[in-house]
Amino acid sequence: MSNSQRNSFISSLSRRSLLKAGAAAAVLGSSGSLASRAFAAGYPERNIDVIVPTREGGGADRNLRAFTAIWKKYLDTNFEPGFYPGASGRVGYEVYMGKYEPDAYSLIFGNMGPEVLNWVVKEPSFNIDDYIYWGRVDTDPGCLFIGSESKLQTLDDIIAEGKKRKLNVGTSRLAHPASIGMLALAEHTGIEVTLIPLSGGKKTVAGAVTGEVDFSVLTSGTVAAAGDAVKTLLVFNDKNVLGEALDNAPTMNEVYGTNLPPMLSSRAFGIHKAAVDKHPDRFEMLQSTFRKVFDDPEYKASVLKAKGHWEYVNYGGVEECAKFKQAMLELGAKYKSYLTGS
Repeated sequence: MSNSQRNSFISSLSRRSLLKAGAAAAVLGSSGSLASRAFAAGYPERNIDVIVPTREGGGADRNLRAFTAIWKKYLDTNFEPGFYPGASGRVGYEVYMGKYEPDAYSLIFGNMGPEVLNWVVKEPSFNIDDYIYWGRVDTDPGCLFIGSESKLQTLDDIIAEGKKRKLNVGTSRLAHPASIGMLALAEHTGIEVTLIPLSGGKKTVAGAVTGEVDFSVLTSGTVAAAGDAVKTLLVFNDKNVLGEALDNAPTMNEVYGTNLPPMLSSRAFGIHKAAVDKHPDRFEMLQSTFRKVFDDPEYKASVLKAKGHWEYVNYGGVEECAKFKQAMLELGAKYKSYLTGS
């Protein structure tokens, strides 16, 4: 129902009937919630497996541990991570969708941006609608940065040089939101670039620092952690919320008047769609306890202890995740030829 329809409906009710309707809804909502809790009683009866489609010890690992350290208080269970790196995250998803039962005792903790772009580059063995993202943890935008000793010190330097020759740009993987941000910038300014996949954040930072590439694009949280070795020149987001940690770099939209949506690495929990259909009570339990973590003051301490950026912590549910997933699919289709290196 649209807002106008909803307003029209409410205005057509008398005050008395509106109060009655509200009271009835409250009773139904309360009884429905109680019934769901009763039906889910005993869940979870064992630990929950979490498939992570990257290497142990990276950003996803730190993010997961910071979150589940608090979440286990509310769900009253432990989370057992399993790391399956390979093929830009594809291996982990194939394992999750192919080997784990849809019983809500297993989740996948993915980076929605680059991993959804994977499905554009090459379709997986499963239907991408057979799993859903439902619990977003953070939104970490991509950025453009140089090594501190680079000859190209400003955006103007980069644009001028890019109109003379094709620039080599490092990226952690071709199918990445930061790569799309770079392609959009090249398209808008008329420069030529070649994306060079350097396999991971640390190598992408090193590529810019050593001069292996002219400059790089990457998730900004990783760039901020590199300190004085790099300098950020542009952020692919609505705002540079880290400020000085990213050298107070402007956003692409601010500099060029473009309308590029945020190019995010956005980590989120996913689950089999069949588990949601078969066990809605369990899924409700996951969602309700997940939401409580963000209001727990211990969570901020957990994030900071893991050297994360609290500014990027950003709750999102099913709707927000679905919207982001669709945006990545559409942008991936637009730039598919570049993301495949063809």
